Amino acid sequence: MSGDLVQPRRPFYTPREVSRHCTLTDLWVSYLGRVYDLTPLANQHRGDILLKPIIEAAGKDISHWFNPKTGDVKTCIDPQTGCLKYYTPQGRFLHVPPPVPTSDWDTSYGRPWWKDPFHEIGILSSKTRFIRIINTLTSQEHKLEVCSEENMWEILRRYLPYNAHASSYTWKFCGVPLDMDKTLQENGVQDEDQEFDELKIDSDLFTPSIHLYFNDDLTES
Repeated sequence: MSGDLVQPRRPFYTPREVSRHCTLTDLWVSYLGRVYDLTPLANQHRGDILLKPIIEAAGKDISHWFNPKTGDVKTCIDPQTGCLKYYTPQGRFLHVPPPVPTSDWDTSYGRPWWKDPFHEIGILSSKTRFIRIINTLTSQEHKLEVCSEENMWEILRRYLPYNAHASSYTWKFCGVPLDMDKTLQENGVQDEDQEFDELKIDSDLFTPSIHLYFNDDLTES
């Protein structure tokens, strides 16, 4: 088996992975298809009341906060002033100006956090799926949730905690070696979740199985 394990693109994350980062010292969110690590922001503004809505949203998708066309926070007309303002029903948060002019509003923060690419760490998967990986050498089996957009090398990386020598195996589906540069779908491993759902069939009973066959070269990944 050959292949370059250097990852040339942003990693994909499942919503479940994002949800695990839900504390003040480990704070991720997702919005508009991207995943962001806001831990540095939380550390910088610890104790600020405007951080509260962000803390409450830790580990969640907050796309509903934003206008998908502009990438900015949604706006509305203030019924009292008749002026355009940010729409924040969950409470005003960091870098959102007060609804009325005030002399103590600090605008020196530069770019608002939701437009700062520094916080972006990856892409939120639009569709996840489960697969079983069976090591034919040891008969060990693991069920993994993977992103449908990931190629086999990226899925291999997910499997490394269970088998550090994963790249020393040939990965096969129905006896056919998989192209590690392609996705599961591109390799003919169809995602039938929707069909199973329509037929009221438990998809857990039909999870696709990937079989690993040990090669001669024992190369730790």
